[in-house]
Amino acid sequence: MEQVTYFEDYEIGSSRLTSGRTITETDFVVHAGHTGDFFPHHMDAEFMKTTPFGQRIAHGTLVFSVGVGLTASVVNPVAFSYGYDRLRFIKPVFIGDTIRTRTTIAAKEDDPKRPDAGRVIERVEVLNQRDEVVLAADHIYIVERRPRLG
Repeated sequence: MEQVTYFEDYEIGSSRLTSGRTITETDFVVHAGHTGDFFPHHMDAEFMKTTPFGQRIAHGTLVFSVGVGLTASVVNPVAFSYGYDRLRFIKPVFIGDTIRTRTTIAAKEDDPKRPDAGRVIERVEVLNQRDEVVLAADHIYIVERRPRLG
């Protein structure tokens, strides 16, 4: 779906919550293959039985990728992603956990490089099935300002 939302239209404090997605063993294997990260924390069930976690934990980058992907339901043609700040892996995610993502508009600021645009900072929180935050990051968008008439 496409929806034009100009910089002026974003309201600090507005939020949305995505649907959920259950993390599977296939996700672990595919992500390891894509990234080359075959660390035993993700791939060796027997090794992980000897740790305080007791089981394999998802790659942080897997949780980030899926969590951000869940938010990709609306295309704003006057905005683009400038990047992410303050990425934190707060709690482990295990095979069988269901995650969803809450986004909240946290701030708006001028863009020093682009007078016709501003920066919108969206707080991204990935939640597990117990509503615990497992990952947090700030997503920065560059968003066009509303065109001036005349």
